[in-house]
Amino acid sequence: MSNNLPDNTVIMGIDPGTNIMGFGIIKIYRNKMELIDLIEYKLPSKDDHSVKLSKIFKKTSELIKSHGPNLIAIEAPFFGKNVQSMLKLGRAQGVSIAAALNFDIPITEYSPKKIKMAITGNGNSSKEQVAKMLKSMFKIEELPKNLDSTDGLAAAVCHFFNFDNDKEKKKYSSWSSFINKNPDKLI
Repeated sequence: MSNNLPDNTVIMGIDPGTNIMGFGIIKIYRNKMELIDLIEYKLPSKDDHSVKLSKIFKKTSELIKSHGPNLIAIEAPFFGKNVQSMLKLGRAQGVSIAAALNFDIPITEYSPKKIKMAITGNGNSSKEQVAKMLKSMFKIEELPKNLDSTDGLAAAVCHFFNFDNDKEKKKYSSWSSFINKNPDKLI
């Protein structure tokens, strides 16, 4: 599969969460992916939600500074039955998007189904199936205990595979583009 990503492009994938954030970072060279880092950021459960959001923003910003991604891919929240959990997850995603936009890094959002499809060919794959496929692709010796970082990596790999395909993805390159595409987020 060929796309138009220049050599040394760094893609950061983010799996947003309020308990564990997952980050996966890849670098592109000669149209091939190289694993740079897998990071699981555990948030203290005792922290107030607003404190967690502040920590998510700071950690995402810190990783952006240390890894210098050119592009960021983030998993969109899935629709579940618990509205409070979805709101918290959406806020975590929003804070991550804000961190990326703060550094003027283009960010693309992918549905969990789209990410799973890109990695395994099956949009209904389990987290474990996605992780095993990534383990094989990148020759990862041991998978992390929690699979949040491999979910972040899956978002980055999905973006690599879909870079030239503008269908079904939301892109934000600035605050104004985010606001234009999400007028319902304004208060």
